[in-house]
Amino acid sequence: MDTPSPFQNGVESMNEKAPQNPSTDSLEKQIDAWRAHLTKSRAISGSDVRELEDHLREQIASLGALGLSEDEAFLVAVKRMGAIDDLTREFAREHSDRLWKQLVLSREGSDRDTGSAVTNGSRKMWIAIGLAVLAGIAIKIPALFGMSFGDNNSEAFYQINMSFFILPFIAAYFALDRPLPKSAMIWLATVFVLSAVIVNAFPFYPTRGAHTHFLTSLHLPIALWLGVGVAYVGGRWRGNDRRMDFVRFTGELFIYCVLIALGGGVLTGLTIQLFKAIGINVQPLAQNWIVPCGIAGAGVIAMWLVEAKQSVIENMAPVLTRIFAPLFGLMLIAFVMTMVLTGRGIGADREILIAFDLLLVVVFGLLLYSISARDFLAPPGLFDWIQLILVVTALVVDVLALWAIAARISEFGFTPNRVAALGENIVLLINLAVSAVLYARFVRGRVAFSRLCNWQTFYLYIFAAWAAVVAFIFPFVFGFE
Repeated sequence: MDTPSPFQNGVESMNEKAPQNPSTDSLEKQIDAWRAHLTKSRAISGSDVRELEDHLREQIASLGALGLSEDEAFLVAVKRMGAIDDLTREFAREHSDRLWKQLVLSREGSDRDTGSAVTNGSRKMWIAIGLAVLAGIAIKIPALFGMSFGDNNSEAFYQINMSFFILPFIAAYFALDRPLPKSAMIWLATVFVLSAVIVNAFPFYPTRGAHTHFLTSLHLPIALWLGVGVAYVGGRWRGNDRRMDFVRFTGELFIYCVLIALGGGVLTGLTIQLFKAIGINVQPLAQNWIVPCGIAGAGVIAMWLVEAKQSVIENMAPVLTRIFAPLFGLMLIAFVMTMVLTGRGIGADREILIAFDLLLVVVFGLLLYSISARDFLAPPGLFDWIQLILVVTALVVDVLALWAIAARISEFGFTPNRVAALGENIVLLINLAVSAVLYARFVRGRVAFSRLCNWQTFYLYIFAAWAAVVAFIFPFVFGFE
């Protein structure tokens, strides 16, 4: 008698527990769980996961048209996907009670698939290099009209337009790689073009140093980054897993950008000194060409590295979060305790409040990144308690910062910077408060971790909306001051 395969055992177990007529929401949850497993595989890139998901959905749709229920169509479609690689079998051994046993490509085509993967990876590399070169060319085009990078007279122009020299090229890479539906491409291009026209039409430049100019320059890339997210998920923005994948990608991209910036800074400095030793001054070349083109192209290259070296980052992300989350938590606890013991309040100086806003944003980013790197199905552990402590202490510090901002506004009145700081702290306060409640309920076993993830992915809209208000509405409200 044949021994049932692990996949068949999983199917039988699923059929015993699943309802006879699952809803579409149930189907999406099954697909989300299937996708969550694939994203953990070092051998499968994010784009490959999305391609496999497209194939799976096509199979489900065709089987559904033949009269199969959603549950039946899903199980048959998964079976048709074939047997996965060694990594999936390792997962099956560790989680023998789950359905996801053998899911990707069969060994018969492994050699052919390996060659195809290498060719596809090479194609993506050349696309990324080509877009990086185009980004470098784009940032030099304003020089033809007298807008030189690094020139004091052109500083305001490059501050407010830097987003348009980087983000459209990152979005273009994803639009070509996914590929993005034509309607989504048109929508995304329209957003970038209209944003560029609007912010450059603002009368900032006669009043150099205007606060609203600085705020628009700071918040515009935050608002436009959501558009990059739409390209990243291939236009399929629905589904919290896809948005959380984009959050994870954002954190990984930040890591690579910092590493490239540090390496590029060292390389540029050493190059200048090396040529200086033989009496040649290459600083103008570095200032006018290497630095601006490097900044524009580095964003695209960093994006490609995140996609190409996903397995490295997957190992790095949990380590980084487990190192810095406790350290930031200890720092905030020490700060609050020192305030209590000394009786000293937060100073109302502008620089101090900006530093507090930056700190809270970093803490929130660390929280969001750690959530995206966590196994959603794992039970609460010690690190979750550390995260809860971090959220609670950040919430306390946010309340103290709000008090200081309110005191400064009552004393000196409303300005663009103060209102922006007030709004940002209120937005963060709401997020941290709800996050603290959900995290506390999760560690006590009252809610699933997905509730916390749903809240964070929903809040991406809030941050993007607030950034858009500051970037596009504040200049009108405060008279472009």
